[in-house]
Formats: sequence, C-alpha cells, structure tokens
Amino acid sequence: MNCIQARFNALLSHNTDASSPPPLLTAQLASKLLDRLGRMRLFAHAYPLLTNLTHGGVLPAELLDFAYRHELQGLSLHLLDGEENSLSKMSQQQLLDFAAKAAALGLDVHLEISSTRKEDVDQVIAIAKVMGCRNIRVYSRYEGHLSRVMDLIESDLRYLAQQADQHDLFFDFEQHEELKSHEIAQLLKRLDHPRLHALFDFGNMINACEQPLAALEKLAPHIRQVHMKGVRVVPEQNGFGHYGVLQGSAEDHLPGARMLFELLLLGEQAPQVIAFILEQENHYVAPAFRQTDEPADPFIEYREMSETALPAGFSAERMMADEHVWANNQVRYVRGLLDELKVLAELTLASTPLPA
Repeated sequence: MNCIQARFNALLSHNTDASSPPPLLTAQLASKLLDRLGRMRLFAHAYPLLTNLTHGGVLPAELLDFAYRHELQGLSLHLLDGEENSLSKMSQQQLLDFAAKAAALGLDVHLEISSTRKEDVDQVIAIAKVMGCRNIRVYSRYEGHLSRVMDLIESDLRYLAQQADQHDLFFDFEQHEELKSHEIAQLLKRLDHPRLHALFDFGNMINACEQPLAALEKLAPHIRQVHMKGVRVVPEQNGFGHYGVLQGSAEDHLPGARMLFELLLLGEQAPQVIAFILEQENHYVAPAFRQTDEPADPFIEYREMSETALPAGFSAERMMADEHVWANNQVRYVRGLLDELKVLAELTLASTPLPA
C-alpha cells in the first residue's frame, strides 16, 4: 500500500469498523472527487447560533453576514429561529429586504420547518413565494403506532407534492430521530415524485437505533441536502440517544469524514447533494426513540421541536459568546477535511503514470 492510500484509509476509517473499508483511491476516483469538491455548495445554518437568535444577540439577517464572511454559498434557516425577529414574524417588506440582502451577497436561502402539517406547509410556502426560495426542509412529529404515523406522513407528502408542482418548490424530508432510513426511503419511493427528496442528518439515525453508514446507504438514492454536526452516542435502555458535540472533536463518535466522502460522490453525472449545511449542535440532548427489542409496529412518542437548553454551569451570556467560537471552528474543521481530500486526490493524479 502506498503512503497516499494509507493516508486516505486513515482519514476514511476514523470511527468506522472493518465491515466498510475505504475504496481504492484510483485516478478515476480522484478525478471525480476533485470535480465534486470544486462544485460542493457549503451552507451556514441558524442552529449553531440558536441561543444568540433566541435572546436577540444575533438577528436572522446577520446570519447572511456570517455566511458571506466565510465564503459559503448559502444559508438554511428555520421559520421560527429568532423568535420575534424570525422570518415567521416578518412583514412582506422585511422578507423582501432579507431576500434582497441574500441576493446582493450572492447567497441562496433554504427554508426549514419542523412539521409536515398542512397549516405549517402553507405558511412556509407563502414565505418562500415572497422571498423567492425554492428549497424547504420538513420533518414529521406525529405520535402513534408506526403504521399509523407512516400513513399520516404519506398523506402529508402527497399534499407537499401537489404544492411543489404548483409553486415550483422542492421539499426535503429529514430523518429526524424517530423514523428509520429505510422507512423514509419506502415513503419517498412509493410517491416517486421528482420534487420530494430527503435531507440526511449526520447524527439523527442514532436515535432511531441505526448506524450512520448503514443509514446513509439506505437513504442514499433520495438524499438532496445534508446537515453536518458532531455527536457523542449515549446508550439508553435498549437503544441510543445522542449528545451534540463539536464536529471532529475527540468526543465526536461519528464517521464524519467517510459520510462526507460518500455524500460528495452521490450522483452519476452531476452532484446529487445540493447543500452541505453546517449545523453545529453543541450540547443538544436527544433521547433514544427506537429500541433494539421493539415490536413490529412500535409506538412512536410525540417529540417537541429541537432546542438546546443551557448546559450546567453556563449562563446565557457565556453560551452566546461560545456559540460564535464553535460556529467559526466548525467551518474551519470542515474546510480542513475538504482540503485533505483535495490534497489526496491531487497527489493520486500526480503519481499516476500518463498513458503511453
């Protein structure tokens, strides 16, 4: 094994097991990887600065400044982030001003809601139309036996498909802790609609009692957006919860480099993933939802929207100050990871003999 392949293996094997060894870094693979790195679209997210947004330390429009300063391609923003200053509370003129600022900075804006219910979908569509946004993240929060929950979601997705066609929109359904990846893939395959896809979150499959790479493989044909973050896996009862940590830190149990690599390569002729979104969730606590010994039709508990309570020993002021550091560090870490992949691909091509 040459030193380039050994370095590539070490990078992609981190936090994985022997069941999924890295591929051989051939000249062909290196060329595709370089092409995808050159076309990758990296987005900011509101969640890394959530305490600031909640307490008014940062306004939603200032997230556009963050994205621009870091030379990102866009921002993904929840309708409710920022409380009274959120998109959901803005007037039509304020929404137009927000969209104009994003356009002036060369940034795309993707919207997010934590629901698939008609009233919530109608609200986000109305805001998207004013702002000129076309990409919306959704996830469901129903309670009941899995079979009933799946029926409710399927009905909601059919409404989303109709609205997507009518308003020239795309909806990406996130695997958000309670559903397994194959269950989401089953729903999307059944509807088979060109405007309905999936958002893959780096850590949410843990709570559904799945392993990251296996979950990614099951959902891969449908993935269009990605949330990147760090997670410490926490065993609970007969399942697993997760605790948000800094991406790439010693506490991060995820095979982040391998997931990023696999996601970059999705799509035959063109990149399948249109947005890699930096969603640092340090100190976020998520309980286990699915169990290893659950029945065939398990009961799915209702879950509230995601939020991060102040950790023990933190004041709001300390949390707000640290969020800025953590958000900056995530950009730096991910860029470092991307640079390493680029260097390895370039070294592979440079060391490959030219054809006679």
